[in-house]
Amino acid sequence: MQNRNKILDDISQLMTNAMGVAQGAREEAETAAKSMIDRWLSDRDFVTREEFDAVRAMAQKAREENDALTLRVEALESNK
Repeated sequence: MQNRNKILDDISQLMTNAMGVAQGAREEAETAAKSMIDRWLSDRDFVTREEFDAVRAMAQKAREENDALTLRVEALESNK
């Protein structure tokens, strides 16, 4: 009986160690994947949300000014 308990204890310890190794490998893989994605994103020419919103606001203002100038030119041409 003592021998059987020793075998079960050894198997239990082996499984516990295997789970620890598997968890460590998973964490290492996650870290490597995050690092790879961060590197990939930094190599791309993406803009921040703030930059995008600023350029969009500038484009909208330019469009509104263009529309106003078009109406003004049309009004001036119709008076001729």
